[in-house]
Amino acid sequence: MSEPRLRPAARAIILDDDDRILLVRFDFPEKEPVWATVGGGLEPGETHEQAVRRELLEEAGLEDVDLGAPVWRRTHVFELGVRWDGQDELYFLVRTTPFEPCPRHTWAQLNAEGVTAIRWWTPDEIEQSEELFAPRRLGELLQVLLREGPPAELLDVGM
Repeated sequence: MSEPRLRPAARAIILDDDDRILLVRFDFPEKEPVWATVGGGLEPGETHEQAVRRELLEEAGLEDVDLGAPVWRRTHVFELGVRWDGQDELYFLVRTTPFEPCPRHTWAQLNAEGVTAIRWWTPDEIEQSEELFAPRRLGELLQVLLREGPPAELLDVGM
């Protein structure tokens, strides 16, 4: 069996002063909707840092943020068109004051990428929700991140 072809991707764990996380909802045909952090695949020649900054603007309207080193990594194998078998994602922590998301992309552009909603979630709301999140253990991972701060080494967060 050959190795899966993984698209490199960058995502942002956007936390506001109230420790809420900003998530986008993805709806794809014949799949359960999933809430995930802002982010997406790298464009040709783009670094992870450049990609996450672009995605922050496109999906949330957020710019001029401080990015540190990535804190999480997630490898997710799933059907992703003909070129890719999944994604290898790096997650950057972004702290911000509360803001109303105002994506630079139009809703038609976002919908074309499967994005149908964007909203702030508290850790408790995630823990109590029946919704599907990516990564699956997002509530638990978020609690640890808030309690202990960024990990000393890149943390593999699994599926």
